[in-house]
Amino acid sequence: MKPPAGPVIGVLALQGDVPEHLRALEAVGGQPVPVRRPEELHRIDGLVIPGGESTTLWRLSVAFDMLEPLRKLIASGLPAFGSCAGMIMLADRLTDGAGGQQTYGGIDMTVRRNAFGRQVDSFERDIALDGLGDHEGDHEDPLRAVFIRAPWVEQTGAGVSILGTDQGTGRIVAVRQGPLLATAFHPELTPDRRIHQLFVDIVKDNT
Repeated sequence: MKPPAGPVIGVLALQGDVPEHLRALEAVGGQPVPVRRPEELHRIDGLVIPGGESTTLWRLSVAFDMLEPLRKLIASGLPAFGSCAGMIMLADRLTDGAGGQQTYGGIDMTVRRNAFGRQVDSFERDIALDGLGDHEGDHEDPLRAVFIRAPWVEQTGAGVSILGTDQGTGRIVAVRQGPLLATAFHPELTPDRRIHQLFVDIVKDNT
């Protein structure tokens, strides 16, 4: 008997690590599809916002008429996961946004762009994450996190769960608020699929 199809998860294909997220989602049972037009949004059960450059992502969202539709969908409960620049785009507040920079919002947090430094300051570090599910070893095994021009979370509201902090700086690097998930690092660039599995499970629970 054929197993039931997984949820349809869009990967915002305006810039960033789109192919890597598509592969990671497929590996954990999702049905990933690239999306870049408003008319493609009606068919998705969840959305991944890849890393890239947040001001470029904002401007492209405006150019492709995606900013307001995504704001409304996320506000209405569409599950979304943002990595790096995607975390910035899910933030309700930025401390150092470019002039007039807008986000999709949804997570009650304040994020600082490029907080860990520029491209030359990129690094990898093992971090401990909570809330990765009920599988044995999820809480014990550290996750190898790749930080590239990474943001960090400076403040969270009462409804936001902190899933992980960077042990080198003590800064918040992974959060969840309801069906919204965000990481300062790039889980799509490592073979560890636990973050993507968590997001697929969130989408399943929401459908």
